[in-house]
Amino acid sequence: METRKKSRRLSKTWSDNSYINKLDDGCLMHIFSFLLPIPDRYNTALVCHRWNFLACHPRLWLRVDRTVKDLSQPGVFPTVEAAVSAARPGDTILIGAGGSHIASNIQIKKPLCLIGGGDVPDDTTLICSRGSESALEFLSTCKLANLTVKAELGCCLLHRSGKLIIDCCFLQCESDPLDYLSYAIISTSNCPKVAPSLLKCCGDGVSVSQTRIEGGAKAVLTSGSLALQRVRVIYSQTSIFFWFDVEHQEQ
Repeated sequence: METRKKSRRLSKTWSDNSYINKLDDGCLMHIFSFLLPIPDRYNTALVCHRWNFLACHPRLWLRVDRTVKDLSQPGVFPTVEAAVSAARPGDTILIGAGGSHIASNIQIKKPLCLIGGGDVPDDTTLICSRGSESALEFLSTCKLANLTVKAELGCCLLHRSGKLIIDCCFLQCESDPLDYLSYAIISTSNCPKVAPSLLKCCGDGVSVSQTRIEGGAKAVLTSGSLALQRVRVIYSQTSIFFWFDVEHQEQ
């Protein structure tokens, strides 16, 4: 018993006197902004009450909450489109779990990270309505994680330029007689005018990991010098998970 009490006192003393806890809130928040939102920044919020407050501060996260009524809350938006419009380059948007969010032809022209707020991708769904070219259109480097994106026609994700990272998502093209017009991902990034040996370093492309893809004519439609590479597939009892890259290849 005495050993436990001594251990607690030492732990408390270390926590109070540790150098990082002597930093002011603004400095700590700046450090937290460099962490990956999931899982690093999320785990940071579990350390103590102060770190929880700073790691969850609206300056580090923008939230999409369909049920929000008080639009004066900082960093909280009723739609994905409104959050994307208000976001600054490098921001993270946490999309609330439960129900569906409408996402039709939303252009993203700045580096952003969009993350589903549920435990699994199925908890947070973006719906692209019929008649829209895509749910999300990317013209900059971005990351999607823990999201379900559904499209009736067209495509779930349209990649124009930049590096698009898709991690632990579910992309679904709804069953339709015109399935041959539907694709989970369309990448039309133009081939950069550089030496062939530098193509792999140009940055444009798509990287997919641990993602389910269902429906449509193909998982990916590419154009120009873009090609599907390093494909891996894992079959489970209920789903098929994909890992692959879409990159420019030498002509």
